[in-house]
Amino acid sequence: MTRPTLILIATLGSAGLLGGAFAFQYIGGLAPCQLCLYQRWPHAAAIGIGVLALVTGRRGLAWAGALAALATAGIGVFHVGVEQLWWEGLATCTAGSISGISAADLLDPTKDVAAVVRCDEIAWTLLGISMAGWNVILSLGLAMIWVAAARKG
Repeated sequence: MTRPTLILIATLGSAGLLGGAFAFQYIGGLAPCQLCLYQRWPHAAAIGIGVLALVTGRRGLAWAGALAALATAGIGVFHVGVEQLWWEGLATCTAGSISGISAADLLDPTKDVAAVVRCDEIAWTLLGISMAGWNVILSLGLAMIWVAAARKG
């Protein structure tokens, strides 16, 4: 495969994973935890890098795409460890922030103050693998595609 084809595949892969995350959130009703949100940003960066690489043809951008894919995989590994209770998660994963919410709103039963989405609770699995786990697996695959693109002559 040519470098542009590999870059397009990797870019579309991140777009697909990001689109899937939004579909789970907005169609499936699964609100993301803080670590889920952190895993989205490198995919967004990879999409931007991919578009830029396709437009400019700069080979070095493929290495940046690989780093973005590895970043989201790394966050995913951390998230899986939190889900499996191998280590503690972030403070924002266990308690909700009430910043920006007035005391009156907190005491008003008619106001909807959203519950915290915990990072250590697995909301969905496929074949025994959580969404964070799938993100790790698929993002490592995307990183390999980015590296293949970067190494193309």
